[in-house]
Amino acid sequence: MPGHGVASGRAANSPYPQGSIAMQMPFFKVLGLDLGNCWPGTLNVSIAPHTWALLRADHCFERLEWTHLHPPETFSFVQVQLTWRNQFAAAWLYRPHPETKAAHHQAASLREIIAPRLEGLEYGDQVTLEFADGAVLVR
Repeated sequence: MPGHGVASGRAANSPYPQGSIAMQMPFFKVLGLDLGNCWPGTLNVSIAPHTWALLRADHCFERLEWTHLHPPETFSFVQVQLTWRNQFAAAWLYRPHPETKAAHHQAASLREIIAPRLEGLEYGDQVTLEFADGAVLVR
C-alpha cells in the first residue's frame, strides 16, 4: 500500500530528496547490515485488521545519528523471505522504533519491508512473508 514517500524520497515535501533509506544504508553497512542489493525504499505491507509485534530482531541499531534534522533513532531488522508471483527475495522487515522516530509513523497493522527491486509490483498486490519462528507475532 502507499506510504509517506519519505523512505524512497518520492514525496514532494520529503526532507530527504534522495530518500531516508538511501541516507541510512551506509550507516547500517558500517554496523554490519549490508542492504546494497536492495531498492532504497520500502514496501509497505498491511495485514489489517491484524497487527504485528516484533519479538526478536536480527539486527538492532540503537540511537543511530543518521541525520542532523532530528534526534537519533533506533532501528530493528528481521530477515524475511518475500514471495510474489513465484519470485522469491531475501528481504528485511525494517522497524524504526516509534519511541525514537520524530515523524511519519505507521499504523500498527503496517510494516515496512526493504527488499531487492521487484519489477511490476504494484499497490494492492499480495505478497507472502516468511519469518523465522519466534521473530514476529501477528495478533
